Amino acid sequence: MKLIKTADLGKIYKGGVEAVRSVNISVEPGEIVGFLGPNGAGKTTTMRMLTTLLRPTSGTATVAGHDLLGDPRQVRRSIGYVSQSGAVDPTVPLGDELELQGMLYGLSRSDARARIAQVLAMLDLEGMESRLGGALSGGQRRRVDIAFALLHQPVLLFLDEPTTGLDPQSRANLWDHIRSLRDEQGVTVFLTTHYLDEADALCDRLLIIDHGEIVAEGTPAELKAGGRTLDAAFLDITGRSLREEAGV
Repeated sequence: MKLIKTADLGKIYKGGVEAVRSVNISVEPGEIVGFLGPNGAGKTTTMRMLTTLLRPTSGTATVAGHDLLGDPRQVRRSIGYVSQSGAVDPTVPLGDELELQGMLYGLSRSDARARIAQVLAMLDLEGMESRLGGALSGGQRRRVDIAFALLHQPVLLFLDEPTTGLDPQSRANLWDHIRSLRDEQGVTVFLTTHYLDEADALCDRLLIIDHGEIVAEGTPAELKAGGRTLDAAFLDITGRSLREEAGV
């Protein structure tokens, strides 16, 4: 079963703005897939559609085996989503906020506490239940965001620019945790990023979107080697040519 399968998925906003046009995505279980492109390319719109936050205007999709339009509730039960802005309340103890989140997912209080202990251990956050969100470091807050998304044991995790604003050490640490989710927990990961080194080091496969269309895809090695002839495969997210930067 494909964890994500779209066919000609598209979104047109009011006024006729075509944000996404005929996007076809296929994600296998156990992959870490990077979704790259310049600002305004359609990354966020596509992710919001796949997570049921935005209704497509055309095309079809299944996410975690459930029809995106026909069964959005089951899609939401099967996925975790971490937004770029994060969700940690700086004024609330971490344990209380996670417990509330678990109960919103339908867990009993005792089950929520047991699952919280598992997730915090998984993300190297043990013993921090009494810590206020505002007292956490940037890297810790990002791991807490991921903890929220993992409480209901999703098979598919969406991460929107998960390491933006983190220092290099915290970024590398979070990469290790994301790999561990795939390798040890069996979670498939679909993420957006603006860091080419992150895409190269972390992702099994990359999808590059520009002007609402997938313009290139492949492994990082294939794209770096020029295995795809589309010029867009050689653009970083600021629009600078990687060939020019390399002096090619």
